[in-house]
Amino acid sequence: MNPAPRPGGGAGARHRLLGALLAAVACCLVGASFTANSVLGDYPHAGGQALRYGLACALLLPLAGWRGRAGRGGRGPDGHVVDRVRKLTGRQWARLAGLAAVGMVGFNLAVLAAEGSAEPAVPGVFVGCAPVVVAVIVPAFDGRRPTPAVVAGALSVAAGAFVVQGWGRTDTAGLLWSAAALGGEVGFAVLAVPVLRPLGPRLLSAVACGLAAVESALLGLVLDGRGWLRAPDGGEAAALLWQAAVVTVVGFVFWYIGVQRIGAERATLFSGLIPVSAAATAPLVGTGGYGTAQAAGSLLVALGVALGSGVLGGGSVRLPGRGSRGCPAPRRP
Repeated sequence: MNPAPRPGGGAGARHRLLGALLAAVACCLVGASFTANSVLGDYPHAGGQALRYGLACALLLPLAGWRGRAGRGGRGPDGHVVDRVRKLTGRQWARLAGLAAVGMVGFNLAVLAAEGSAEPAVPGVFVGCAPVVVAVIVPAFDGRRPTPAVVAGALSVAAGAFVVQGWGRTDTAGLLWSAAALGGEVGFAVLAVPVLRPLGPRLLSAVACGLAAVESALLGLVLDGRGWLRAPDGGEAAALLWQAAVVTVVGFVFWYIGVQRIGAERATLFSGLIPVSAAATAPLVGTGGYGTAQAAGSLLVALGVALGSGVLGGGSVRLPGRGSRGCPAPRRP
């Protein structure tokens, strides 16, 4: 297939700027959600994920085109939504299931397991390396070389994440689970790319959340038996609602719009804002502080994002065409 035409002039710049801003907001929401995680320490983890993703799916379906009435069919989804889902191939469904299992359920479980034998900073540092991995593997899948400016920016982002979080106590299990968390973060960005164009950010997020809710429920039954789910108390309910309605619904849609507009390589640079946002919001609930190290790390992250996005040094990323296996070129005005 021929590549989609490129936007020109100011329209193209605004198109990319909006994508960058949405990716940044999404990552800041994820970082702020770590505060909510502290409230859910005693809640069954798999059951909590099932509730979170199930509620998020219910909230996302209307945004994706699901309506109360659909003409002759009565109640149900709009026809074009059904058509888009029906046209998915078996390989695309496998990718969606993998996205939910690796990038959502698996990522959360890996972080939880890593924190069982390592301080939270350790998986945080590993996850902060995601921009470097994505900056290398996405061009490889697309049959091209990594962009030097993006790789340099990703290294700066990873260094900034390390400075913000520091390094903590760990053991071999903590390192392995932290590496698994890194794989989940990379998978969340990369596995969705081939299904982003046919589904769009909203429907992709809804389908992925539905699959993640089912996978979490099955995992909870296996790991926790009858105790996999219970009624949350007031604080737990508020935390789950925040994670579902804000972090998942708003964050996922913003993230995939950003990926669609600026590509997975540049969008993943903004994941360096996750530890920055977590460090900045921690003092609000008395779980940490924001000092000189956090400020210096934040500057490194900002420098990496600016460099990799082309603000510094004029570096730019070639967005793949529609037929590539990398991030699809965004829909142009």
